[in-house]
Amino acid sequence: MKDNPRIWLWIAAAIVVINGFFPAVWILLTSFKTESELTRIPITWLPESPTLQNYVQAFTNAPILRYFLNSLIVAGGATLLCVLVSALAAYALARLRIPNKTLIFSLLVGVSMFPTVTLLLPLFEMVLALGLRNNYIALILPHAALSIPVATLVLVSFFQGIPKDLESAAMVDGCSRLGALWRIVVPLSAPGVFTASILAFVNSWDEFLLALTLMPSQAMRTLPVGIQFLQGEYSFPWPLISAALVIALVPVALVIAIFQERVVGGLTQGGVKG
Repeated sequence: MKDNPRIWLWIAAAIVVINGFFPAVWILLTSFKTESELTRIPITWLPESPTLQNYVQAFTNAPILRYFLNSLIVAGGATLLCVLVSALAAYALARLRIPNKTLIFSLLVGVSMFPTVTLLLPLFEMVLALGLRNNYIALILPHAALSIPVATLVLVSFFQGIPKDLESAAMVDGCSRLGALWRIVVPLSAPGVFTASILAFVNSWDEFLLALTLMPSQAMRTLPVGIQFLQGEYSFPWPLISAALVIALVPVALVIAIFQERVVGGLTQGGVKG
């Protein structure tokens, strides 16, 4: 093994893969178990009598479909707003002569590192003042704002790689600068746009703290908050919670699986161009 360092690379890669996939696999297996089987000693790794009862209870004991729809509306709206604003900001940084661009990039990086909990109190007071509590806008706006810095940084690297001559030719033909952005630059930067969109969607879909605070009504809960309330005061129905978690993971897994090549290509190309 000392003469072949590649073995250590494979071992390290296997450890990373197992560490990353094992929790998801365990949740999936738990969702097919009963309460009695889950608490049995010794532990059974595979379900002895797989059952779909946990999934049935997830849809009947709680309004999972309503939570799912709320998450979809919030994440979809936040993604659209994030990509719209990020594209405009990235185009300005990539094409216009703006002073102190380095400072702006540093601020974007710094803002993207802000923990959500530090923004909770001012956001809560603003939402109360505007009367937006239990309103989709109360989550769409902050979710989009939290993803805009990273999305802007991703798009800037792609927009810088688009030849300016293409925009100039479009503007000579009567296209405005905004028209050149949406008709020329954005389509040619499709991998970057997909990457920014998926990052914004996943961040909004998984967000818990703001959703818990700004959407207290049961009818307006998102999936992460709704799943948290599946536990009782003295009981933790892990098979039921696991089934709900699987339901919550399906859309994200599908989106990443469908657009995997574009996302990986977007991240790599962006890193090379930056």
